[in-house]
Amino acid sequence: MRLDIGPYAYRMLVTILFAGFSLFLLRIVDVLLLAFAAVLLAVLLRGLADWIGQRLHLSSGWALALAILILVVAIGGSVWLFGREVSAQVDQLTGILPEAWDKVRKRLQDHAWGRGLLRQIQDLDVRTLSEGVVSNVTSVVMTTLGALGNFLLVVAGSVYLAAQPGLYRDGVVALVPRDAELRTREALDGAGYALGQWLKGQVIAMATIGILTTLGLWLLGVPSALAFGLLAGLAEFVPLVGPIASAIPALLVASSSGLGTTLYVLGLYVLVQQIESNVVTPLVARKLISIPPALTLFAIVAMGLAFGALGLLLASPLTVVLFVLVRKLYVQAALGKGEHAGAVDDRAR
Repeated sequence: MRLDIGPYAYRMLVTILFAGFSLFLLRIVDVLLLAFAAVLLAVLLRGLADWIGQRLHLSSGWALALAILILVVAIGGSVWLFGREVSAQVDQLTGILPEAWDKVRKRLQDHAWGRGLLRQIQDLDVRTLSEGVVSNVTSVVMTTLGALGNFLLVVAGSVYLAAQPGLYRDGVVALVPRDAELRTREALDGAGYALGQWLKGQVIAMATIGILTTLGLWLLGVPSALAFGLLAGLAEFVPLVGPIASAIPALLVASSSGLGTTLYVLGLYVLVQQIESNVVTPLVARKLISIPPALTLFAIVAMGLAFGALGLLLASPLTVVLFVLVRKLYVQAALGKGEHAGAVDDRAR
């Protein structure tokens, strides 16, 4: 109900309330990103639970419980089978990287352009950085505890969201005017479907990248092939930027074995990315919910600069959701464009 305090005072009051609410959102942006991470995990759990329920004819609750059990067993079994080997290779990698960097630096010092490049990155010393992290035990412990707490928060939130997704969707719909409820519900369903399709494609792509990279590096005789393959698979979650970043340590280690090995490793990473883009992606139909590459790239950079590592990690799925919501609520509803306006297939099941 509008307060009878005069038009100017009313506008001032609305402006102050809006500014205060915006400031509040900025202060809790990390919590909002964690909430979105919980939504992402809930989509994975709900999708797996629906698949199990349809095939085993289980109720929604039992299917979700079985889905959680399967994920826990799968993760635990992977850690039990590969955890010791990965840990050993990571330890080996922490010793190899500084030595490889020292060799590369000595080679760069033999050339004028190399000395100029070293001056630009003189603050980047792998050995100094690693020693600094290890020496600051308190900071490492606090960061680890904080990350563990955030992880538990995301897991708990995802279970609640996956158990009753309709409850939270209807809660959001209740906040909009009555004549916009149907469009909002369709937009949220479309965003959820698009996010599920994107996540399905990402899981398959990550597994493919990790396996192919590990096998390729092992055949080339590169040390710590399993650790590099795991890094490449995980980095695929951040499109465009992640694959490039995951290739740098492998190229650095390969460079200590000569130019030939370095070129072979570079060719391997390029080949694996081509297989993922031209073979795996069409097979899993991820192209149906793909986002224009330029938009994805700038979204990743913007989210990384604005919100740090968590924003960088969630930039791509956030872009998928925002792309669908803007298309449904603005392009179609506000501008009156047709149902096929835009490039994303966000049909909700």
